[in-house]
Amino acid sequence: MKLFKMLSGMIAAAVVALSITACAPTATQEGTGGYIDDTVITTKVKAELLHDQSLKSTAISVETFKGRVQLSGFISSPQMANRAVEITRGVAGVKSVVNNLQIK
Repeated sequence: MKLFKMLSGMIAAAVVALSITACAPTATQEGTGGYIDDTVITTKVKAELLHDQSLKSTAISVETFKGRVQLSGFISSPQMANRAVEITRGVAGVKSVVNNLQIK
């Protein structure tokens, strides 16, 4: 009986340890907190792009990973692409911007 309690305690400790490490970030995968932070940054960038009347921001896709924002989609001119990058850089939490916007 004592052995059973000790084994069940060790198994419970192993399950808790594995659960905690599953939420930890790695170089290629975000942790739970980082994912939430990036979601907030993406939302702020999209909102700022929507506020600019000169941009067709519905054609711009925004993705964020560890503060690095990637803009993609189609836009009408290089000036509009530069404007989208400029707006994105002004959002709090953005560490860098990757411009993959295509001019049509």
